[in-house]
Amino acid sequence: MLSSWGHKVEVAFDGHDALRKAGEFRPDVVLSDLAMPETDGLWLMRQLREELPDCPVVFLTGRGTIDAAVGAIKEGAYDFIEKPLNIARLKVCIERALEKKETQREVQTLRRRLKQLGQQDLISTSGAMRKVGELIEKVAPSKASVAISGESGTGKEVVARAIHNLSLRREKPFIAINCASIPATLIESEFFGHERGAFTGADQRRPGVFEMAHGGTLFLDELGEIPIELQAKLLRVLEEGRLRRLGGKVEIEVDVRVLCATNRDLKQEIKNQRFREDLYFRLNVFQVHLPPLRERREDIPILVQHFVEKFGGDSAKRVTGVHPEAMEVLKAHDWPGNIRELRNAVERAVILCDGELITREHLPPDMAGKSPERHTFRLPYGLSLDAVEREYILGSLQRNGNNKARTAEILGVSEKTLYNKLNRYAAEARQQGSVTDGLVKAAGGGGAGGSGEVDAR
Repeated sequence: MLSSWGHKVEVAFDGHDALRKAGEFRPDVVLSDLAMPETDGLWLMRQLREELPDCPVVFLTGRGTIDAAVGAIKEGAYDFIEKPLNIARLKVCIERALEKKETQREVQTLRRRLKQLGQQDLISTSGAMRKVGELIEKVAPSKASVAISGESGTGKEVVARAIHNLSLRREKPFIAINCASIPATLIESEFFGHERGAFTGADQRRPGVFEMAHGGTLFLDELGEIPIELQAKLLRVLEEGRLRRLGGKVEIEVDVRVLCATNRDLKQEIKNQRFREDLYFRLNVFQVHLPPLRERREDIPILVQHFVEKFGGDSAKRVTGVHPEAMEVLKAHDWPGNIRELRNAVERAVILCDGELITREHLPPDMAGKSPERHTFRLPYGLSLDAVEREYILGSLQRNGNNKARTAEILGVSEKTLYNKLNRYAAEARQQGSVTDGLVKAAGGGGAGGSGEVDAR
């Protein structure tokens, strides 16, 4: 009967069978008897809550289990239908349960979008960015994979989201993942998911980002950080649209459009045998390059005003603009951290400003010319080599506007190495009950001064 109403139906004969099939079938609604041998409906619902937390469960119940059905509602069941079955009531109940599921999906999509609020939009008056906008409009409706290039902080994820929002997949999920921030031992599980017990610590089934992005768009940032041994599996998923979770025996179909970005020269990586050529051509169907902010300085005033209005509104400040002298400083800065650095600078200025106009004194000291030793870190004698390295890394990161790619390049290490060190510093700070250790004081704030200090240039 459910099939005749247009639903795709999978039948299970007991709770254990239902739980197994639900993991493979991924139902939108579960219709179950409340009283069953070995395991009852409540057991099934509790197990499903771990596997499919947003899946509505509708129970069928006899007269003797009405109280249990009411208890099930209190535990989170969507509804129950009393036997003998009322066909009209069942149809209405299933339709409403499906509507609830669709509403949950919409809410999740909205939440993902809201998390992105505060990132820069594609606000521009420059010719270079107008060309970027034209490319986005042309490629968005297609199914082609897109490679987005540009320095860190130029807005690659914003472009990826714009492509998604202008595509036929805009009502489906947009999932963004930074490949450099995932430990090499976990990246395969993050991509393809895992079954319960697949490895130590895998206490429950977990879908990967490909499953999460099913029907929508997956943005892979820092693509060049994907280990070479995983690239063949990624290529297979892209070409066949099927994957198998770690520890799984069943292949799952996925329909995902992949957008990617990297700061690395992938052609050089291919020559060095660190990146597969076939994967490169599979993902590099269409290219969009974002120029750094220093090459489109005419966009700085409009971006600054955009951020002033945003952060002024968020903090209930009465800041309305930027003093011309301060604007000249902003326009003259090289912006190694690009738009991300500009955004942070304006947010800081709005916090410090008590009037209507941001002045030079509200800008970061190294930008405003307040610190003559802005290229110097001052370190006291007595620090261990590990502590010196920590201070130098954090100071370099701060000076580069939190641009991790640029910092890694300057330090001569890979981004993966930099991420690992930063994660270790954060863990150590949490153990010490302090996060303030993650801040490096600018020159002149390094302690006692005199002969007890070393300038590390």
